[in-house]
Amino acid sequence: MNNTKIIDKLKQIIKEKGLKYTKQREVIFETILNCEKHLSAEDIYNLIIQKYPDEKIGIATVYRALAFLEESNLISSISLDKNTRKFETNFKEHHDHLICTKCNKIVEFVSDKIEKEQEKIAKENNFKLLNHTMYLYGICEECSKK
Repeated sequence: MNNTKIIDKLKQIIKEKGLKYTKQREVIFETILNCEKHLSAEDIYNLIIQKYPDEKIGIATVYRALAFLEESNLISSISLDKNTRKFETNFKEHHDHLICTKCNKIVEFVSDKIEKEQEKIAKENNFKLLNHTMYLYGICEECSKK
């Protein structure tokens, strides 16, 4: 799905909720859409300041927009600790995550073996698998050398 169609989906959700469409929400959402890595609220705020200095978007607006976008299922977050969350769009191909508990590095991966095993487990337990998210926590190579 291209970004124009995804932004149209955002506009549709806002309209359905009876809210006002704002350029600020769009800028925040586009910042996430256009970035390949996982971003914290502070990362998003800093990117916006650099790319859209005239928009005058504050950090509180970023946090409110992130809550709305996640509630609307347009983005998802990964909690790294009780104070740190990183966000990504829900319009990427399915993938799972390796997360370093020391430096918060996130590596995306896809494994056909894991996908098939999950389907097998669901079937064995009489579940129809609709969706899943996998986070594997550990220590990355760089941190294990420190």
